[in-house]
Amino acid sequence: MRQLKIGVIGAGSISHAHLGAYQASEHAHLQAICDMNEERAREQAKTYDIADVYTDYHELLASPNVEAVSICTWNNSHAEIAIAALEAGKDVLVEKPLCKTMEEAYAVQEAVKRTGRKLQVGFVRRFGGNTDLAKTFIDAGDLGDIYYAKTSVLRRLGNPGGWFADIERSGGGPVIDVGVHVIDLCWYLMGRPKVTSISANTYKKLGNRPNIKNLEFYKAADYDASKNDVEDLANALIRFENGASLAVDCSFTLHKRKDELSATIFGDKGGAEIEPELYLVGEKHHTILNIEPQVDERTFSFEKGFQAQIEGFIQYCFGEGENRSPVEDGVEVMKMLTGIYESAKQQKEIVF
Repeated sequence: MRQLKIGVIGAGSISHAHLGAYQASEHAHLQAICDMNEERAREQAKTYDIADVYTDYHELLASPNVEAVSICTWNNSHAEIAIAALEAGKDVLVEKPLCKTMEEAYAVQEAVKRTGRKLQVGFVRRFGGNTDLAKTFIDAGDLGDIYYAKTSVLRRLGNPGGWFADIERSGGGPVIDVGVHVIDLCWYLMGRPKVTSISANTYKKLGNRPNIKNLEFYKAADYDASKNDVEDLANALIRFENGASLAVDCSFTLHKRKDELSATIFGDKGGAEIEPELYLVGEKHHTILNIEPQVDERTFSFEKGFQAQIEGFIQYCFGEGENRSPVEDGVEVMKMLTGIYESAKQQKEIVF
């Protein structure tokens, strides 16, 4: 059985999802891992039985034993490493977001075309079971013309600190970290129309809130409550060339009773709630119907979603499957992310 020889660049928290999925796949072999922190890289190598350990990603890319890589580093290094990997003849799965700026996005897209190598963007929610099922109904026309979507990912306490709170490394806060997931999820189900304008606001009022006691939240490995120059909260209205629109709000921290994750799609024949649980809404015989699909999981499964994403990437590298998250989609999503920040900065609508 053929196995794709994998190198993972970046051994931080998100790398566990990639490493675990590759390890569980019969079509992948974990060959190499790289991290600036050698101790962390060696810990992951021991856990996942990886032979080759590097602290310089250029050395990993020079290895003939590596055919494809997962890039799990800070956002500000995604483009640099992706381009280097493509030029080294490796296929690439790059974590979301594709990069940090539009200039970088176009540079990665050009590198894909120039090298002829394969690149998939880590839009993992496209691989969720609830997403697949909703898309089946949408593609069949059961929801009709999709003209509006609304999504929220609101944490009441969840600024991870560390690199997540450092705009130089992250490129932003909840918009580019968690908002990207639900923005892409809705946009994907809406048929991926081109963005035409964005009107947005960002707020920085609460910071890391280190004063809060008795309530745990995820902290980055390099958590430092004194460092925080990203937004706490953002909201935006995104308009598309087909007349459809997407409303989104997202936060790291907010005075809210409980966290919220929701994503709803509206068409002229029906609607679909994707999160927090999959429901379909339609009408028949002059009666509104709330339809509850009878499936094992009606919300996103992190583990199964990553496994499906990794399996899809491997098959794409083998030339046996489609690329569900091509670089062009990464570029368009970056246009939305950077457009949100630019609109908020200028306090006016951005038109493309």
